[in-house]
Amino acid sequence: MYALVENNEITKIINNPKAMIINDVQYPAKIFQLWSKDELNGIGIYEVITDSTNKKDEAYYINTNEEYNFADNQVTRSWGTATPKRLEDEDAVDEDGENILDEDGNQVINYGLKTEKKRIVKQQASGLLAPTDWYVVKASEVADYNVPENITTFRADVRSKSNEMETQIDACTNVDELKALYEYTRQEDGTQTRPLAEFPKEIWCHLYLELTP
Repeated sequence: MYALVENNEITKIINNPKAMIINDVQYPAKIFQLWSKDELNGIGIYEVITDSTNKKDEAYYINTNEEYNFADNQVTRSWGTATPKRLEDEDAVDEDGENILDEDGNQVINYGLKTEKKRIVKQQASGLLAPTDWYVVKASEVADYNVPENITTFRADVRSKSNEMETQIDACTNVDELKALYEYTRQEDGTQTRPLAEFPKEIWCHLYLELTP
């Protein structure tokens, strides 16, 4: 990323190299690859230096006040103080503070990060359970058929871990605590773990390991 500086003011941000007209002179896009830093600076083109000191993970924060500044022959891109995203659900309201209702008259909800994270947990659990659902269906329709014990155990483990994860998410009191649940750290044995519980491996992986000599 580059910036065009004219009369000590940033007049254009250049996201990708392109042909440009500067002071009535046509310059090809190749100057961005062929010219030196000093040569580019000589016509007012400066590479943008990003200062990410205040920038935070956009999955959890709203980064505010992005700005570009030119000083000491350098263009710097920076951000203001990041704002944590909403953790809890809240009723949606309009500009006058009145509740927003859907077409059926129900309150519209602005969902917080906790609800979003728990929704993902539920989706993951459903995806893990789906391949073995047919065992349960067959057991309900065929009188002399029982779900294999390892399948029953696996499905119970998935539900247990799902509930555990949702409890951990609900216990968070701020965004930093929620973010920390998902951060992996390397252990002495080389494995990586995180505070948030993990689902068991897919049942087919278990079966493969059991059958592999």
